[in-house]
Amino acid sequence: MTDIIAKAYAYRKMIEDAAQYLPDEKVQDSVRLFPVWDGSGVSYEAGTKVSYNGIVYKVLTAHVSQAGWTPTAAPSLFAEVLTDPDRILPWKQPDSTNPYAKGDKVTHNGFTWISDVDGNVWEPSAYGWSKIE
Repeated sequence: MTDIIAKAYAYRKMIEDAAQYLPDEKVQDSVRLFPVWDGSGVSYEAGTKVSYNGIVYKVLTAHVSQAGWTPTAAPSLFAEVLTDPDRILPWKQPDSTNPYAKGDKVTHNGFTWISDVDGNVWEPSAYGWSKIE
């Protein structure tokens, strides 16, 4: 039985490693493929994706994790992945580290919007968005 458990852990590690190559647009449909964020001194490289509370985050800066540096509490270390090409998600206020790209679509205030610019951090209807009829 121990051999089966060891193999299961090895396969899980392979799945988590392979998931790192998914494009940002696909990660929110695949949250369970990513390693769960661990605050017990794990070394994270920039670009690594982790899940936390059912959401995928990208590591912005290489660091060794600490208990209080959760993805939601440390925006200088993590950015939520906000887009998915297979479905249009509700708009969320991005940080400067995870802006919307030109062509990204969101829903907001009962309408669907498309970003007209790269690096878009503005609320739809304020600037940089067109309403889709």
